[in-house]
Amino acid sequence: MLKLGCQMAFNEHTSPEYIAAAAAMVEKLGYDSFWVPEHVLFFPEYESKYPYSEDGRIQGDPRSLLDPLTALTYVAANTSKIRLGTGICLVPQRNPVYTAKQVADLDYLSGGRVDFGIGIGWLKEEFNALGVPWTDRAGRTEECIGVMKTLWCDELSSFQGKYFSFEAAYQNPKPVQRPHPPLIFGGESRAALKRVATLGQGWFTFNVTPESLAQGIDILQPLLEEQGRTISDISISVTPDRQHINQESLKRFEELGAEQIILPLFANNTDKLEGKATKYLELMQ
Repeated sequence: MLKLGCQMAFNEHTSPEYIAAAAAMVEKLGYDSFWVPEHVLFFPEYESKYPYSEDGRIQGDPRSLLDPLTALTYVAANTSKIRLGTGICLVPQRNPVYTAKQVADLDYLSGGRVDFGIGIGWLKEEFNALGVPWTDRAGRTEECIGVMKTLWCDELSSFQGKYFSFEAAYQNPKPVQRPHPPLIFGGESRAALKRVATLGQGWFTFNVTPESLAQGIDILQPLLEEQGRTISDISISVTPDRQHINQESLKRFEELGAEQIILPLFANNTDKLEGKATKYLELMQ
């Protein structure tokens, strides 16, 4: 049966009370997962191209977001069973030792509910402001994952790499989920799909149609086979484009192999939120 998740974006206009009420509401309604995005900075002007809009600008011209792992910790404290997803955590911008700690602590505090959504980023200006090289961010991401895995999985961890190195050290608590929370990779490029095949337990594809999902799966399947894996070894989560949030398209996504549909839930009060959330649930019937 197709699962339903939601994505919400929180900022300085979102009260803690609203976040708590929204999280409790969607869990009570039966949503399977709760996803939040990441950007630590936004810019009024930028040359980078947002990949999911025709004009290359992110919709709504946002100015702020709460940190996803902080926000999800608050969501975890106000829920008991809904899955908690980063959609998407910009791993190469971050120090992986700290990221490993935050993810493990969230998994520990939530009782093992984290789905760790990972992306390599699109906003070069953000990398520049953080002093992180834009080039080879894919390689940096893979090395970050190596750092995080040893910290999650090994009692005594160490790492020697191109970008990060540290001698034998302890980091605890470990994640509840073993060996670690599922790694869910975002992106639609061949390189992104290769990361799914080589490193991931899932694929989160955004703003897609049934046709583009089918095309992505056609690319992903042989990449998985090269790793001795099959499409059944990963979960596929889909956020449809606006024209394909309907019963016919959702059925087609499921037929193609999607396990979960993740839909944006944005509202300025809980009554409107409940209305939208209920409407989405009706689509799943």
